[in-house]
Amino acid sequence: MIRWLFALVLAVLALPLAAQDSMPPAPYAYNQLADPALEAKASALMHTLRCLKCQSQSIADSDAPMAGDMRHQVRARILAGESPDQIRRWLIARYGDYVSYEPEVSSTTWPLFAIPVLVILIVAGVLLRRLGKRRSDGDDAGAAV
Repeated sequence: MIRWLFALVLAVLALPLAAQDSMPPAPYAYNQLADPALEAKASALMHTLRCLKCQSQSIADSDAPMAGDMRHQVRARILAGESPDQIRRWLIARYGDYVSYEPEVSSTTWPLFAIPVLVILIVAGVLLRRLGKRRSDGDDAGAAV
């Protein structure tokens, strides 16, 4: 009984290991489109999309299986007649704003654009105030002499 239970536990633990790696890559993951104009559109779009597993590479440069699946999706949708903007919106809806190297200002991304501007304004205000104080302190010292 214990042997059967042990074998069952091993089988359950081994299933996730064989789940992804045994699958063949999607047809357009590593194969370019036959039409050079369509492939150029797909390639340009793929260079603006982030690999979610690598995070520092575009899906065009990454060898991760997930990037291959995303390349397949881009090429298949370009081949189906979708525009790069439609494909980008679909990928953002599916994976979130992080997938794009060119994020759009939305209700979730506006702090990414606003916070650096606010920090620069605060630093500029502090510097101007300190420089103004030094000038006024220097004027007072010069007037007293």
